[in-house]
Amino acid sequence: MNGKAKGYILAAIAAATYGMNPLFALPLYQTGMDPDSVLFFRYLFAIPILGIMIKARGRDFKIQQKEILPLIALGLLVALSSLTLFQSYNFMDAGIASTLLFVYPIMVALIMVAFFKEKMTLLTILCILMALGGIALLFKGGGGDGSTLSMTGILLVMASALSYAIYIVGVNRPILKEVATLKITFYILLFGLSLFLIRVDFGATLIMPEKWYLWFNLIALAVFPTAISFLCTTSAIQYIGSTPTAILGALEPVTAVFFGVVVFGETLTLRIISGIILIIMAVTLIIAGSNVKTYLVRFRKMFPKIPGKKPFRP
Repeated sequence: MNGKAKGYILAAIAAATYGMNPLFALPLYQTGMDPDSVLFFRYLFAIPILGIMIKARGRDFKIQQKEILPLIALGLLVALSSLTLFQSYNFMDAGIASTLLFVYPIMVALIMVAFFKEKMTLLTILCILMALGGIALLFKGGGGDGSTLSMTGILLVMASALSYAIYIVGVNRPILKEVATLKITFYILLFGLSLFLIRVDFGATLIMPEKWYLWFNLIALAVFPTAISFLCTTSAIQYIGSTPTAILGALEPVTAVFFGVVVFGETLTLRIISGIILIIMAVTLIIAGSNVKTYLVRFRKMFPKIPGKKPFRP
């Protein structure tokens, strides 16, 4: 198998595993756990995994004083994005929530236009209109039976997408330019964990899994949508570059929709399918045809080569 084929396979695995969030989270909800408890354990279990990855690369955990506040802010943004997305699962089908979340690259484009003087291109306008059309289709038919989606659920997902878009723009600012992304991700999860620690009242309101086997769901949330997706994304970019990897991210909502329908019995109508396709097309076009792609994936320095060592391959 040549390098390009490996790259596409790895990119597909990265996107598909990230789309597994609902697969592992929803069974925990069904037994009484809330989003705060689920995310507390997800972050708690993911942190040592990333720590091991850093040490395996022979790196240290040192950061400069000027980098602490930006990392705290980014950690809270990512935690807020996770929290609002996982809360939205209580108001709408997880597949639809994951599809709506996928509009974050368009929000990145709008942030760059509004605050960083990038030009509003015809392509950007077209993609925004397509995404809005897809959202409208989901809103009107997203209830499965033809009913409208919960406005609370939509607002939660949009808050999640906006938080993640701000994070993507923020993590590309010059102050963190020289910090390896693996180390950034470690500290983002570490500082993000503090939000959930506060929300569970330092353990007083933390809900534990009722069944022993549900611990595997919590571990799976840390392993598949976090560690495996992270590693495969990194390797995919090494083989095929950032743009194709970002475009294949469209498999994230597709995976979530698949598990939602097959495992949890969520309804899939022609209207919902049309809305999903419109949103995926809009995001794919804006990634492929604008400068947004330089902000969406910043992993080239994630595993910098160490003199005398072979390049990393997960």
